This record gives sequence, structure tokens and C-alpha cells, in this order.
Amino acid sequence: MRSQWKRIRYRLEWLGLLLATKLIPLCSRRVCYHLARIAGALLSFLDRQRFEVAVDNLRVAFGDQFSADERRKIARESFQYFARTMVDLLWSPRLTLQNFSRYIEWQNLEETARGTGPERSIMIACYHYSNFEWLSLACGFLDLKGTIISQEFKNSLLDPIFKKLREQSGHELVPRERGIIRLYKVVRRKGRTALLVDLTVPPSQGAVAIDCFGLKTSVTSAHAWLHEQTGVPIIPAHCEPLPDGRYRIVFHPKIEGTAEMTHQQIAQACWNSFEPYARKNPAPWLWMYKHWRYLPSKPERPYPFYANFYRPFEDMLERDRARSLTEGNEENEA
Repeated sequence: MRSQWKRIRYRLEWLGLLLATKLIPLCSRRVCYHLARIAGALLSFLDRQRFEVAVDNLRVAFGDQFSADERRKIARESFQYFARTMVDLLWSPRLTLQNFSRYIEWQNLEETARGTGPERSIMIACYHYSNFEWLSLACGFLDLKGTIISQEFKNSLLDPIFKKLREQSGHELVPRERGIIRLYKVVRRKGRTALLVDLTVPPSQGAVAIDCFGLKTSVTSAHAWLHEQTGVPIIPAHCEPLPDGRYRIVFHPKIEGTAEMTHQQIAQACWNSFEPYARKNPAPWLWMYKHWRYLPSKPERPYPFYANFYRPFEDMLERDRARSLTEGNEENEA
């Protein structure tokens, strides 16, 4: 009975998404904006568990900087920004090479891409901030087409629809299974790729521990490994919302001095490039996600209510502390 209901639910989800792909592109940008705000606010009320995750994430990240009411307001806005991202992705078939610059502007692209060779071979490290889907589409329109690992849905019926939407500016999406090997082959041939680098990854999946808002978390080191293997530069980038419903893609300076850096230090440098923007305007980040799942044995600050001690994560932290101590002793001897 459960499996039958699951099949029916998956079919209804597919039908609803298919209908949305037909109807939303018929709407104006103003209608999309208000639709997303209503949907995001409604979702923040209906999904109480994720809403409380968002509120507590803001508490541990910012301490007393925001009042309880302000944290709840920012959390609700975070839901609304995510809803805008999804609605805009469904609207995106109306974006073309000729008109996309009416809706998306960009900053520092030429300065950042200098020195990447005639192929403009780069690896973009990006974040779940504001319209990260349009960041990807904009890169395709800006002739930065690349190969990207796709996140499969539990409902596999949805995958072809999202794949088509995300590939429309020229990218190629590949499945997660053996995806890193595919990316390695691409960037080794002076190709391009982009990776979202701000979500929690289990320590067993090639992760490193970084400081994120002063709290330890476990994130991917795939971009650091690919850079080490191929030498292709890492360029962080994020998408900013503009007041009129448009967006700005901000390309950060490429990560320098990587020859002497560990994977952990490269991942930390990428995050450090982005965190000031999230501190200045926190609402567009994905606060309803469990960014700090693993609790250190001796935390120096409060962690969210959902965090739990996990031995492999603690082992990773201990290795980092031992490495830092060794490096510090070597510097003192020098």
C-alpha cells in the first residue's frame, strides 16, 4: 500500500512540475516575484521543522546580533529567496543569449578570468545564495559553458525536467556516480566546471573541516582535489539579488598561492571569499539547511539543536589540529 501511494505521489509531483513549466513562463517577472514571495512565506509556515532549523542556524551564526523576531524574519525571507530561485528556474526558458543581460548583470568577470588561457579554463566555486540557478545559466550565456554534477531527486521522474532547464544555456549535466572522475577528465582537457561548495558532506566522502561563521563544519574538497590534479584555477562566485527583481553575478578573485595549501586550506579560502557577503546580507543564503550537523567534542560556541557528536568528524578535527601544531613548530624553528 505504501509503495502504491508513493508511486501516485511521485506521479502527482511530476504532473505538478510539468504544469508549472508550462504556466510560469507565461507570467510576467512582476507576477513571478510576488508568486515566489507568497509561496516562500507559505512554505515557512507549513514546514515548521526547516523553519526552526533556519532560526537556530541564525542564532548560532550571529549570536546576539539579531533579536528573536529579526531571526524569524530573516528565516522567512530565506524561504522566499529559495522560492524565487525555483520560480525563476521554471521561468528561465524565456532567457536567451540576446536578452539575458536585461535580467542579469555581472561584475569582475574579465579581471577574474585573466590568466586562465584562451580556453578560459576555470573551476567556479559557488554557493546556495540567492539565485544560484541563474548564476549557472548566466555562465553558460557568458561563454563559460561547462560540465556540472547534477543532484538526483528521490523522485526520478523530476530529473529530466530539471536537467533540461539547467542545460539550456549550454552546460552538460552528469550524474553524481563517478561524477568527479568525469569532471577530472573535463578540466584536464582545459574544460570548465562549477561546484556548489557550501553544503555539509559526510567526512567519509572526501570532506574537509572548515570554519563557517566561526563554527566547524564538513564540506567537499572536490574543487581542491581537481585543482591539485589539473592546475585549473578556482574562482569563487555568487549571485546577489537586486532591488528590481534582477540579479548580479559577482566573480571573486581566483584563489592564489594554492601550491603551498592543503585541501582544507583551499576550501577555507573559498568560504572566506564568500562569508563577508552572507554576513552583510544573510537572508539569501539557504538557512533552512542543516549546515552544522556534526558537533565537536569540546565546542567553543553553541551549535544548533540538531548537531550531534560524530567520531569521524572529530578525528578529522584532531588531524587538522595536529597538522597546525606541526606547521607552527616548523615556523618557529625556521
